[in-house]
Amino acid sequence: MKEHFRQTILQILATSPRPLDVDRLAADAGAVDPERQAAFRIAFEELRDEGRLRVHGRRVGLPPAPARIAGTFRTGPRGCGFVAADDALAEGDVYIHAGETMAAMTGDRVAVRIDGRGRREGGIAGCVVEILRRGTSQVVGRLEQREGQWVCLPQGRVVAEPVVIDDVKPADREGVKVVVEIVRYPLGDEPAHGVIVENLGAAGPVDVETRAIIREYGLPEAFAPDTLEEARARVAAFLPPEQGGAPDREDFTGLTVFTIDPDDARDYDDAISIVPAGDGWTLGVHIADVSAFVPEGSALDRDAALRGNSVYFPRRVLPMLPEVLSNGVCSLQEGQPRWVKSAFLDFDRQGNVLGARFANGVIRSARRLTYTQAQAILDGDAGDHPARVVADLREMERLSRAIEVRRRAQGMLHLDLPEVDLVLSPDGRVTDANPPDASYTHTLIEMFMVEANEAVARLLHSLKAPFIRRIHPEGATDAVRRLSTFLGAVGVRAGRRGGAHSLQDILEAVKGLPQAYAVNLAVLKTLNRAEYSTATIGHFALASKHYCHFTSPIRRYPDLTVHRQLDAHLRGGSRPGIADGTALTSLAEHCTMTERKAEAAEKDLKTLLVLQLFAGRIGEQLEGVVTGVIGAGLFVQSTRYLVEGFLRLEDLGPDWASDPERGLATSSRTGGRLRLGDPVTVRIKRVDLDRRRLDLGLAARPPVDPNAWATRGSGGKDRKGGKGGKGAKRHTGRKGR
Repeated sequence: MKEHFRQTILQILATSPRPLDVDRLAADAGAVDPERQAAFRIAFEELRDEGRLRVHGRRVGLPPAPARIAGTFRTGPRGCGFVAADDALAEGDVYIHAGETMAAMTGDRVAVRIDGRGRREGGIAGCVVEILRRGTSQVVGRLEQREGQWVCLPQGRVVAEPVVIDDVKPADREGVKVVVEIVRYPLGDEPAHGVIVENLGAAGPVDVETRAIIREYGLPEAFAPDTLEEARARVAAFLPPEQGGAPDREDFTGLTVFTIDPDDARDYDDAISIVPAGDGWTLGVHIADVSAFVPEGSALDRDAALRGNSVYFPRRVLPMLPEVLSNGVCSLQEGQPRWVKSAFLDFDRQGNVLGARFANGVIRSARRLTYTQAQAILDGDAGDHPARVVADLREMERLSRAIEVRRRAQGMLHLDLPEVDLVLSPDGRVTDANPPDASYTHTLIEMFMVEANEAVARLLHSLKAPFIRRIHPEGATDAVRRLSTFLGAVGVRAGRRGGAHSLQDILEAVKGLPQAYAVNLAVLKTLNRAEYSTATIGHFALASKHYCHFTSPIRRYPDLTVHRQLDAHLRGGSRPGIADGTALTSLAEHCTMTERKAEAAEKDLKTLLVLQLFAGRIGEQLEGVVTGVIGAGLFVQSTRYLVEGFLRLEDLGPDWASDPERGLATSSRTGGRLRLGDPVTVRIKRVDLDRRRLDLGLAARPPVDPNAWATRGSGGKDRKGGKGGKGAKRHTGRKGR
């Protein structure tokens, strides 16, 4: 238990924007009874005596970075890097300048000397002075012959330089994607050497590129034989209620229950119902009871825990569970009896939660709706859907809008950022991009899932059980300061209410204005990333004090652990969970890592597919928006495809200078100006598929008028009309995820 509190104390302080009172720290760490308080006190005193805490009276924070630290390296864009220190730093990750990485590769453990040059995002910077342990033994890339020597040109950012191949076989032709085992790491000017361990096929086709990214990110692919055997056995043992299955479950088959999912969904893990209750409603959120099919410690469980989550690529999914479960007996298919864990939430007409009840149950979905079909019903087109489904869905809309108003008043954030659906040809090539469906039914499902997640978290917290929470710490102080500087540069007054409400004021102030995208992006950059943790830290963007993931156990392992703890409570356990939270804390960290790895892999493949399209369109123009400014130039994102490219300052002209702090670049000769969020017409100049790089040139001169943007304060009126863009991306994610 002591080790659990050591980890938790450091994590809480690393994510806090300011020092904390020691009592607040103890509460956030979950020291809720005498036994845990004693363990917390021992852990706190050890960390303090080791110099890993900075204590001033009752206030506790992390000490400033020492002159030399050790940590894990990851490669950044254009030769730079970042190091996550072994001991959490108040300043966050250390930025490593390009050319000072010592050829470190992603995953290497390195020693870093801190210097005083800072970095463009704030925080601290340094240079790698020693590689302590290599973290990468394999790289994936394209085979090429250079000056009579075979080399692998690594894809992505794990390795920066080519790897020399000494054992090329006849089947290993130029242009194929290969997996290379490194046998000698780079040293000074001597490149790395490696041997080919797998030939993936000719670069280009989507199936080859998908396999290459799976290998690059080390994603588990095939299930172990004992896992598949166990899954089949679980399916064979499943009995519907009419055959005597689930005698200890409540029968909800009389409820009108239905699902709402994307058109191409195959696993349906959540269903909803609603019943009028006095002057309000009882909402039922019914989640596939995966825990009933995946016993803790089983082969299925071990494989699911290793994966942590499902990974979704265009035209291919790496599921967390075998498909006989995820697309079969665990999927809430229309007309089929299915086992669920149900949350029944009572609401008044203002969307306030009056009470909650949880149960193990059986449902039979009355209808499988897509988001488009559900929206058509809300718009008045009932089609041939059952009358009870139509009536219930319209009641659900009333409840959802009431919840949304309540949560906004509490401080829930809504960011208007674009998303895109790629259009693929039969052979997997990108041919176009469309904005995604922006139906209100997405928000409806999101609101209901958020409420269910929050209700389960409140229950487990009340039981004083350690559990995997979904936390979202408030942004760091320096990030908020940079936001204020940027807002001043673009003529927007910062909100005055404080915290999330100030951010709400800022977002409302720019709605419909040309700078709205830039401001939404700047606000996003002030926010920390949500993660899994056992620490009692709330979810800032959702304005939630206690939050967890409960609604997607088919595709997320943390949800499965929450289901097991809820099940223990429903079966009479007083304090479900692991007495010593150390293992649960490590599991939370693992699930955060697998989630981020999956997100990066998914984004990487989508970027590659778009860049393949651009590679055949060199010289063509793109409409874009400025999304970043650094000393060397500007990042510009295509508004149609949402892929980011780089516009070098030198390509703008010798008289151009950048001001990263204020997010702008200016010409001293013409008075031209480009700022974050400015629309800009660029041309495709160069594409590097291996490095996922897009170089851009300017196709139209930027405006000279420095007052081209209309401005207003938080609470003023628009000077230009218009509504926020469609296809908006909510920071909370679909279905409250």
